[in-house]
This record gives sequence, C-alpha cells and structure tokens, in this order.
Amino acid sequence: MSDVDSVCLAVPESPAEVAAWVVDDIGAEMLAAEGNIVRLRVRGVTVDDWLGLVVQPNGFVEVDPEPGEAQAVDAYGIEVQVRGGGVALRAEADLIFQKLVDRRPTVPMLLLTNLDTLVAAHLPAAGTHFFEGSISQDEPDLDKWRPWVVARSDGR
Repeated sequence: MSDVDSVCLAVPESPAEVAAWVVDDIGAEMLAAEGNIVRLRVRGVTVDDWLGLVVQPNGFVEVDPEPGEAQAVDAYGIEVQVRGGGVALRAEADLIFQKLVDRRPTVPMLLLTNLDTLVAAHLPAAGTHFFEGSISQDEPDLDKWRPWVVARSDGR
C-alpha cells in the first residue's frame, strides 16, 4: 500500500492556477494556500472519506541530471499529491488521474506511487498508457517509459 500517490503535470501554470482547475475538474475544495503550496480536499469515490490533495512545484525534478540519472518526472513541473483513503488510495488516485485526463486531454500527465513507481502516463498525441508491473520512474527503466513521457527541453 502506498502512502502518497502523485499526478505530475507538464504545464507552465503555477500551483495556484493548477489548483483552481483541479477544483473545477474534480470537485475539490480549497483548504489553504501557503506560498507555492495549495491544499485541497475531495470526497472519495470508493471510500466514504475525504482525500487530501497538495498542489505544489515538483521538488523531485532534476534540473541538470548527471548521466544515468534521468527521471520520467524531469519535465513535469507540478505535482498533485493524493493523500488518505487507506487501502483505497491507489484506486482513488487512478480515478483522479482519469478525471484530470478526461477534462484536460491536452495536458501531459504521469501517475506515480510514492513518486518512484510509474502507474500510468498520458501524452496528448499518444493517449493514455497504464504500465504493467513495477516500472521505476528512474533511468534503469527508461526504455519502458520514454515513449510515454515528455522529454526534457535538452532532449534527455
């Protein structure tokens, strides 16, 4: 069971701007904004409970990675953390990802568990792909995820 699932977005908008459309797109409620961090909540679908959402800059982006240290998330500047839901977190994060893809089909997105395992990717020109097995978002699995992620501006 994961502790936190994340939807990473490749968009130029700020966390506040992304939070505003997350509120509209999935029916979340604004709780607080502190600098570049926006806290939301949304009612679960598979559980009768609230889930916490944190919209923030993706702090795991490697701006200038060393050779062999590329990550799938390197071109995805915004992270929407999904918290809560207990054993249903995985299912709830999947539903949130799908709602965002349905409402924002032109936005590249990744769905990760604990920010290390790729679950799904959406690219506007290619569609949505769910990965099978345990696919790391790190370079050792680059051949498996490269066709489904936005390349960094330097091509890596």
